[in-house]
Amino acid sequence: MRSVTCSMSVSLDGYIVGPDGGFDWAPPDEEVFRFATDEVREASVHLLGRRLYESMLYWETAGQDPALGFSTGEFAAIWRALPKVVFSTTLSAVQGNAQLASGGLVEEIERLRAVPGEGNIAIGGANLAAEAADSGLIDEYRVRVYPVLVGGGVPLFPQHERRVNLELVETRTFGSGVVYLRHRVAR
Repeated sequence: MRSVTCSMSVSLDGYIVGPDGGFDWAPPDEEVFRFATDEVREASVHLLGRRLYESMLYWETAGQDPALGFSTGEFAAIWRALPKVVFSTTLSAVQGNAQLASGGLVEEIERLRAVPGEGNIAIGGANLAAEAADSGLIDEYRVRVYPVLVGGGVPLFPQHERRVNLELVETRTFGSGVVYLRHRVAR
């Protein structure tokens, strides 16, 4: 059965976006970007909420710009080819290799887990990831912790008074000071 992975960048104080709704505190870093590209390469499908889907639309055409560096073009190609399922109550259509979810998150993940195949089921977007976590659907958390305190915003882990024990699988420190933590949910 394929694993559901949640991979996000977070400030040291636990926010995925700051109080102003931005994440300029997570500046582009070639080493971290290549690492994140490798994570996306491991996915067989990516589940996204509407806001993340709309911000990732950039990558549907980014690879066509010859001025982009190799790693940016490589990510764009991988992202375009990756099947995506978008959860939205406001969108009526999506672009590229994406489809609108036909059911709820739990049902969609159960359907995808039942399909034989390689690669994990990646999930992104604060609200969607929180819903998956609340439902006990996430098998692995992959967090890139940036060395900054933003003081507020959207937390990676909303407070729902639910304890989840984790097992450390991997750590890595990048030259920029970003620390990668990979934890598997202890079952």
